[in-house]
Amino acid sequence: MLEVKNITKHFGEIKAVESVSFSAQPGQIFGLLGPNGAGKTTTIRMIMNIIAPDSGEILFGGKRIEESDKDRIGYLPEERGLYRKVKAGDMLLYLAGLKNSTGEETARRLDQWLERFDLLEWKDKPVESLSKGMAQKAQFIASVLHDPEFIFLDEPFAGLDPVSTDALKEAILDLGKSGKTILFSTHIMEQAEKLCSYIFIINKGREVLSGTLEGIKNRFGKKSVVIEFDGSIDFLKDSGITENILSYPRWVEVDLAEGKSADDLLKLLAGKISVRRFEVVTPSLHRIFIQQVKTAGNTVE
Repeated sequence: MLEVKNITKHFGEIKAVESVSFSAQPGQIFGLLGPNGAGKTTTIRMIMNIIAPDSGEILFGGKRIEESDKDRIGYLPEERGLYRKVKAGDMLLYLAGLKNSTGEETARRLDQWLERFDLLEWKDKPVESLSKGMAQKAQFIASVLHDPEFIFLDEPFAGLDPVSTDALKEAILDLGKSGKTILFSTHIMEQAEKLCSYIFIINKGREVLSGTLEGIKNRFGKKSVVIEFDGSIDFLKDSGITENILSYPRWVEVDLAEGKSADDLLKLLAGKISVRRFEVVTPSLHRIFIQQVKTAGNTVE
């Protein structure tokens, strides 16, 4: 288990992280979420012992991290970096060796990961020949090849195409099912909603909201409506029936105003637009985050 206890980190007058506490369990995909500059990367770097907190403590299995514990950790940093002139396979085996993972079992795992991400034919080609997406998948392999117990992923989907994104999501889910403790950092709430069982939202270095995804959804109740439509819904803004409207091409997610029902909204829409879908849902994680940050008097970057 990973325990973060009341950690704080200042850089001069900047409060990067302020009194943050949480714990992540084995087999859990833990979402450390927030906008750019919220303090996510600083938090991960403190967990990794790259930088030290000004106060507070971080425990792995009930004790503070030691140098030997780092072999149990896999880390995909936000800033990627592989030696460009080295063959991809050799590079990955070298990095696994730095974590004391060598031999036939490591080589076998390497081929399995390369095959899973359609990179096996690139094994003996230099890293510089890989596309950006391929290099990103190779970097992910580098973070898990030594079979770590704890895996920290900082914005793992940045720059990936949809096919590669789905492949990486499946890999992360499988690692969670195998009992790994995974801490996943992102500012894209839709990704976290599909992956994470526990959510910790941070903004401006402080906790905004935390809990299981199911618990957070239930806490905010079924007061959102998804509408797919043809036409214009601009008239909703001043209707008094909705509080917030999150717009996408050809569909919207709306929050009902206090005392208003889905029936009130449906009556208003009748005859004004062509409704193709009308569904009462729990608010999306994106919508919950926006509401909570506004309630706290902060702004989302």
